[in-house]
Amino acid sequence: MCGRFVQYQGIADYLEVLGSDRPILSGYDNQPIARYNVAPGTRVNILHGDNQGLRIDPVHWGWAPFWAKGKRPDPINARVETVTTGKFFKQLWPNSRALVMADGWYEWVKDPNNSKKKQPYFIRLKSQAPMFFAALAQVHVGLEPHEGDGFVIITAASDQGMVDIHDRRPVVFTPGNAQAWLESGAGEEQAGKLAVECSQPTEDFEWHPVDVAVGNVKNQGPGLIER
Repeated sequence: MCGRFVQYQGIADYLEVLGSDRPILSGYDNQPIARYNVAPGTRVNILHGDNQGLRIDPVHWGWAPFWAKGKRPDPINARVETVTTGKFFKQLWPNSRALVMADGWYEWVKDPNNSKKKQPYFIRLKSQAPMFFAALAQVHVGLEPHEGDGFVIITAASDQGMVDIHDRRPVVFTPGNAQAWLESGAGEEQAGKLAVECSQPTEDFEWHPVDVAVGNVKNQGPGLIER
């Protein structure tokens, strides 16, 4: 995790659930985003902030420091176990925190009888409410995309029943913890505690098998998340 996710509601819907009283510094509308198969390498609407408030910007999913560019594909995820101490994400941790707004994500399970076959599953909150993935992002504000900008989703080890679906999962925050994650004054210790200790528990989620059509990044539409 996380290799594909869903972002289909309007920006205002996510902001309403987030419930932050910080001003939004960038414009947005509430047209449904309607992305049912968000793939790495595409630009995704994310939330990030500074001392003035919050911003919503479309940012490339994938990031690497300048010295690692071209050596391999840009990582799309960062492991919570090493993101706070490793050198790879040192440029981003902890002052480039962001949130990815989502309605769920996909995982693939290998067929025990045929290693070449995988069954995709859609995972969401039992409440079917929006969720907020912990992320780190490099974003230069402006009208044009900036070379080097990008984001990664922070992942943690799965536990309980979810490990049967995949051994990794995104760090998903409740709205309260999501707000705390974006606070400009949150120090390294607080940010680390949120990332390591405050992901929503497995019992908050449900999952079901979906059509293999989700494996093709060109496929979109609400049918992808149906059982």
